[in-house]
Amino acid sequence: MKKESTFAYVLRLTVTLLLITAITAGALAWINSITEDRIAAEKARKTAEALSAVLPGGGEEVDIPAVDVGVPVNRLYKGENGYAVEVAPSGFGGTITMMVGVDLEGNILGVSVVSHTETAGLGAVAGDKTSKGEAFRGQYVGQSGELAVSKDGGVIDSISGATITSRAVTDGVNAALALVANMG
Repeated sequence: MKKESTFAYVLRLTVTLLLITAITAGALAWINSITEDRIAAEKARKTAEALSAVLPGGGEEVDIPAVDVGVPVNRLYKGENGYAVEVAPSGFGGTITMMVGVDLEGNILGVSVVSHTETAGLGAVAGDKTSKGEAFRGQYVGQSGELAVSKDGGVIDSISGATITSRAVTDGVNAALALVANMG
């Protein structure tokens, strides 16, 4: 039996690994192309649902003014009753995309979480459609000005065991308030 050289052995392993990687990447690209439209439709549905939850009567998308509010602003909608701002603060598990409704007097109309990657049972409560999630988001309704969680001397009770998420949601609400205030 002829012994394989080190070069041939490494080359064989490299080619095998390259083929496995190429096949896997191709399969993932194919699956992505199949699910891309469904994912976009689901995201649009969740955004529309969040918009109607925080801004009664809905609104039309308008240009975002060039104002730094400390949190990324994805979209801005103007309705008869006020504005809805889609913000994306950073939570414990990643970005929390949320919609915040603000009336023309600068009061919060509602908060709705569109998507998040927070820890299940802890930070995920912020976006849950449970009584705990509704109660947490409901604290913001009617509030105005600079908000903070109670651990930071504010009026917002944080989710038990999820202070980082609670602070992130509050940062998103503050960013929406600041953006609307800067619009006059």
